[in-house]
Amino acid sequence: QVQLVESGGGSVQSGGSLRLSCVASGNLDSPYSMGWFRQAPGKEREVVASVNNYEGTSFGDSVKGRFAISLDSAKKTVYLEMSSLITEDTGIYTCAATRGHWSPPPLRSNNFQHWGQGIPVTVSS
Repeated sequence: QVQLVESGGGSVQSGGSLRLSCVASGNLDSPYSMGWFRQAPGKEREVVASVNNYEGTSFGDSVKGRFAISLDSAKKTVYLEMSSLITEDTGIYTCAATRGHWSPPPLRSNNFQHWGQGIPVTVSS
């Protein structure tokens, strides 16, 4: 059983920054990847980014150059650094984890087995 708990969401003005964190607990042993997905109101879930500790990072096209993702393997914590935020970044951000060796880190939601509850991010103009 793997539990994922997100933190750090909130409201920010356009152009601002936010940092999300997600801590994994339970039976999540290496190798594994962790990632973030988001869902805006009335839209389908889309990938934000994913990371593991051996193949680096992968990003969705809409956030490349603005977001960064990192993994603290010792703490089993993934961080999402969001900058130059725009109103289109508003949504529920959900952390995900998957076991196994992925090269590069996966970007499809059906590649992930474990999901957090999600945390809201609101970007206002």
